[in-house]
Amino acid sequence: MALRATKRGEERTPLAGDYDVLICGASFAGLTVARELSGSGARVLLIDRYEIGERQTSACAAPTEWLDNMGLSESILQTFGDLVVHRLQAKGGPKRSKTYRWALPWTFSTFDYRKLCALLKEQSPDVPFETAKVDGITHGGAIHTVHTDRGDLTAPLVVDALGWRRNLGTDPDGIDIPTARLSRGLEVHPPDAGAAGKDLELWLDTDYIKPGYSWSFPAGHETRVGVGSFDPKIKVKRPTDELAHNIGVGVEGGYQGNWIPHVLRPATEANVFFVGDSAGHCLPTTAEGIRTALYFGLAVGRELRAVVDGRQSRGQALERYHSFSADHEFAFSWLWRVQTIFSGINKLPLMDSALDVFQRPSLIKWAFNHYLAIAPPSYALEPSWPDARSRQDAGPSVAVESAPERGELTAA
Repeated sequence: MALRATKRGEERTPLAGDYDVLICGASFAGLTVARELSGSGARVLLIDRYEIGERQTSACAAPTEWLDNMGLSESILQTFGDLVVHRLQAKGGPKRSKTYRWALPWTFSTFDYRKLCALLKEQSPDVPFETAKVDGITHGGAIHTVHTDRGDLTAPLVVDALGWRRNLGTDPDGIDIPTARLSRGLEVHPPDAGAAGKDLELWLDTDYIKPGYSWSFPAGHETRVGVGSFDPKIKVKRPTDELAHNIGVGVEGGYQGNWIPHVLRPATEANVFFVGDSAGHCLPTTAEGIRTALYFGLAVGRELRAVVDGRQSRGQALERYHSFSADHEFAFSWLWRVQTIFSGINKLPLMDSALDVFQRPSLIKWAFNHYLAIAPPSYALEPSWPDARSRQDAGPSVAVESAPERGELTAA
């Protein structure tokens, strides 16, 4: 387990200051926001409890085109054009295993987390980074104060990219893990070159987990093996150990895992911007959250860039970003329904019949292309700040107060 990297000893100096933008959380989403603000001339600070790239918590895979379009190709370890699905069937007789190989209409790649984070940070060389643990926030009308274990920081524009706990919301202690709408995942990834495979694999095997699935993601020098449960009350260490043992992967490298939100939450609250897991930007059913963290990170970063450049007020940025995120409610709700249905039929012969139908190439192409379009990789190549007219009918919005802001940010 990674140790907290907050500065210690002589390096542990007090941290304080007034900023234009404060980005809390330095993984996929936070680094992407910083990327969009680079070169703006604004006073921006990026903080996280851990050093950049220090704490990997997922299988680290994403559509290859997203990595290419973000300038992150150097982090790619292995690329896959197929998805192999293993199903333990029980159609009126003894259990038997059946394997499906789905040819994907686009490729998926595993990557090196530390390398990817370093590449993202290189795209914002003028944004300073500090290690500090965020303890809370005092919401202000014009200026927020973020409390850390090294001191207080103030800014009119604050981003919460800290994860599913939504630390900077109005009710940071309001999530009850046993009953919350969270999935849980656990993974082992021993660095054993001999264990790395050639296929991206999923197991829909109820002997491991019923409301969920298991996976094996080869990543060059290692194979990342894990189990995810849609029910937060079901523990996954035992099935993770069993799957790793069954496919010949050890657990010597230790475990990594996290809670995974599977419900979209408001992307703004109390004049704070939320992105990534703090906003529920993790797709239900698949639990894919990296692509969406990049996608919504670009969105909020572009809105903030327009504020610091004087093209819109903070209130307008809050409203536009809220609407942009809310416009994806249908896709997230649809995948939530799929997850619910999946959880109900995974142990039934009906799942076997569904997989037999789904293996049709035309259906696979249709489904995966629609799935990719939820957060399309082309978005990474779009202009930095889309014209407001392109979002005027984007979806429901919220009333937000446009408060006066310090320095150049006072321009409405």
